[in-house]
Amino acid sequence: MRVFMQFGVKVRGSLRTTKLFHVVLSALTVALLGGSAAVASAEPEKTPAAGKSLVVIGDSYTANGVRLNGDEKECRRGPSAWPTQLSQLMGIHGTPEFMDVSCSGASIQSQTAYNLVHEARLADKAGAFGPNTKVVTIQLGMNDTWGTNKTMLWTAMDPCILNLTDGCGLEAAEQGRSPDYRAVTGKEYADRIKTVIDYIRYYAPQARIVLVGYPELVPPQTQKLCVNILGVGAFIQDRGAAVVEYMDRLDRAQREAAEILKLEFFNAKPITAGHGLCSDDPWVNGVFDPRADFLGMPLHPTAKGDAVMAAGLRDWISR
Repeated sequence: MRVFMQFGVKVRGSLRTTKLFHVVLSALTVALLGGSAAVASAEPEKTPAAGKSLVVIGDSYTANGVRLNGDEKECRRGPSAWPTQLSQLMGIHGTPEFMDVSCSGASIQSQTAYNLVHEARLADKAGAFGPNTKVVTIQLGMNDTWGTNKTMLWTAMDPCILNLTDGCGLEAAEQGRSPDYRAVTGKEYADRIKTVIDYIRYYAPQARIVLVGYPELVPPQTQKLCVNILGVGAFIQDRGAAVVEYMDRLDRAQREAAEILKLEFFNAKPITAGHGLCSDDPWVNGVFDPRADFLGMPLHPTAKGDAVMAAGLRDWISR
């Protein structure tokens, strides 16, 4: 069994051992850890996999399934999640041509839930990457921490987003009450995903690798955060600039990382504009909001929102 190092976290997996992978991994590890490289044990090369047509990697905005335990590695995927709808539009749902390894709570380099390496390992073990792989989508980053600030977006709820006394303004990042939007850059994003991208490219050289952006949650250039409750009222944080800036920086980082690594970037903002939280026609769930999916996961896409994402990606892929 192979052991490799991802940003100081040991992960055991079955990714196929090759000289290229060792070279790429060693170079990244040396650069990040000051020369402390991980050593992988040798094992015979397996018969190369043919690959799946569509491989999906992502977090809860991809899987859209409720995760019951924040620290448990569990993958729950909603029946109307955009990967499911996309595979249906492509005519490959329920066939070996479709592989979805997205997990709610996943991030690029989380040490608790599934991360990019974990999901890539799961996909690889199932033979997802090969010469027949056509598209690999990656939607990650929302759950990551950045810089020296260890606050994630979801751990910023009480100290920042729901804090009407102190607010959630730009100063919250420096105070550690919100994710540090200042540390979210295209270069940092690219550095975090490069090892897995290189691996996918080697084994699936014909695949289009697409970084998938996040849908609109709040309108651009606003400071207000809003969550509709029961469809009759809304919780409003008037000073929410830190979270708005974080989401804007993440969107920009994905776009820039795609340029750096020569990937594709699917911008979800234009097709979901005007349908965020507390809009007249929300495609993102509030709290038991009958205008959206009443029992849908709060702050996550509705079935309609996922349908729009699926159709947009289908059109993007087919062009």
